[in-house]
Formats: sequence, C-alpha cells, structure tokens
Amino acid sequence: MPIDIDIISAGIGLLLTVMIFSYLIGDNPLFRVAVYIFVGVASGYAATVVVYYVFIPRLANLLQANDLSQLIFTAISLLLGVSLLAKFFPRTSWMGSFAMAVLVGVGAAAVIGGALLGTVVPQLQAAIGTFPDLRSVVDWGTKVRMFGEGAVMLLGTVFTLAAFHFSAGRAADGTPKRPRLLEMAAWVGRIFVAITLGVIFAGVYMAALTAMIERLSSIIDFFRQLLIGS
Repeated sequence: MPIDIDIISAGIGLLLTVMIFSYLIGDNPLFRVAVYIFVGVASGYAATVVVYYVFIPRLANLLQANDLSQLIFTAISLLLGVSLLAKFFPRTSWMGSFAMAVLVGVGAAAVIGGALLGTVVPQLQAAIGTFPDLRSVVDWGTKVRMFGEGAVMLLGTVFTLAAFHFSAGRAADGTPKRPRLLEMAAWVGRIFVAITLGVIFAGVYMAALTAMIERLSSIIDFFRQLLIGS
C-alpha cells in the first residue's frame, strides 16, 4: 500500500496542534515539547538561510573578487563574523567584543534612522496632509467632515507626542512638575495611545482566531480524508 505523504503531514500537523492546545489545561510536557520543536525548526531554518544566502555567497565573492576594495571589505566582514564565535567560550569572548559593539552601534543607528525617516517624519507629513484643499469642495457637509478628520489626525499626533514628553521642571517644594497645559495634552494623548493599543490588540486577537479556525478546519479535513480513504 503506497504511503500518502499528505495524510502523514496532516497527521503530524494534527498531533502538534493538539499538543499546543494542551496548554489550555495548563503547562505540561506535551506543550513544552511542541514549543521546543518549533523553536528548533525555526533556528535550523534561520541557520540554513544564513549559511546558504549570506556566508557562502560572501565567501565566494571573497575568492573570486578582483577588486581590491571589495576584497578588503568582504574579508573584514567575514573576520568580524567569525570573531563572534569566540563568544561561546569565556576565555576568548573578548575577541568578539569589537564585532558585537559594531553590531550594536549599527543596529541602534538603523533603528533610530528608521524610526525618524520611516515613522516620525511620514506621520507628521500625513498629519499635515490630512487637510486637503477645501476650496475645491462645494458641499459644506463634505467640507466639515474632511476638516474634522484632518483635525483629529493632527491633534491626535500632537497629543500623542505630548504623552511621551517626560521632562519636567521643579516646583517650590522640589518635586518634579510639568506645566498644566502640557499635562492636559499628555492626558489626552494617553487616551489616543489606549485606543490605538486596543485596536492593535483586536487585530492580534482576530489574527489568532483566524489561525485557530484554520487549524480546526485542517483537523476536520484530516478526519474527512481518513474516512474517505477507508
């Protein structure tokens, strides 16, 4: 009798799904084994991608490079990457400190630059651009609606930024105190932040429900294939 690969893979998926769902009755060995399997598979996949799509191409470029500058940069990057392996051993961990510092510095610069150029500046541009040319709109109801949407976007951005303004002066008794107007703006900004987090949580919850429905549907299809096959 030929082995049906689809049924075997569906059975493995069913087993792992049941092991994950076992967490509903509490933490147990089945759930931990499933988590270990997922972490191990994800780590192996990431390591394979790094080796075949980063390390081997870099090494091939190093061996085939005719440009001296490209050869030097490739050799330096490979040397820094190999030095990170020294972190596995306490006696040689100092050899990877420079490469780790380079990674942290470049990563911090990329995060800050990405946050400014990819989030803050576009958000400010979007907040300013929410006020269209109302002169081209004839209907007053549409004008009011468009102006209201733009005002909410702009004020929400300003109040949210005020909510993350943590500097404060000193009161007469030495306690930190912010201006009353800034405190009121920060309070309104926290409301916007709470609404945003609620929407994000609802989106994550819906995604989790969608994944659960997909898993339940796969379980039903598995038993249907077994019944039809038998």
